[in-house]
Amino acid sequence: MSIRAVRDGELPLLQDIERAAGQCFRDIGMPEIADDAPLPVSELARYQRAGLAWVAVDGADRPSAYLIAEPVDGNLHVEQVSVHPHHARRGVGRSLLAHLADRATAGGIPALTLCTFADVPWNAPYYARCGFHRLQESALSPGLRTIRRREAAYGLDRWPRVCMRRDL
Repeated sequence: MSIRAVRDGELPLLQDIERAAGQCFRDIGMPEIADDAPLPVSELARYQRAGLAWVAVDGADRPSAYLIAEPVDGNLHVEQVSVHPHHARRGVGRSLLAHLADRATAGGIPALTLCTFADVPWNAPYYARCGFHRLQESALSPGLRTIRRREAAYGLDRWPRVCMRRDL
């Protein structure tokens, strides 16, 4: 497995990966998340143009996972990381996060942040194993507060959510 920037023409593949990865939520009683539409190609293209979209590819150079990020309050915020279920539990997501951490460190960025479901095993508990720690509400930066308000307006607060940070 290797990691590289997303190429033109691969954005629909990212949507396919996200749809497949989302099906795991159906099994834990979160069908609304499983049925949620992936980000539109136009939105994924924005991350690609900014140089903040990467894929993990197999030996045939086919994407099996992806990560998109954006600058938020001087850090890099993980907007989405999705691994196709056929490639799950092999360290692919962890490798994408390590790639982002290396990029951030090289750019003098002090931390990675993300917002995720608190009680889903492959969300907050997984990210904790990857070096992220939960942030208290009082410690949220203005940008993270904005993201959380957007998530709440979208209905994601139906399930407990947390913001997390990994210092680099």
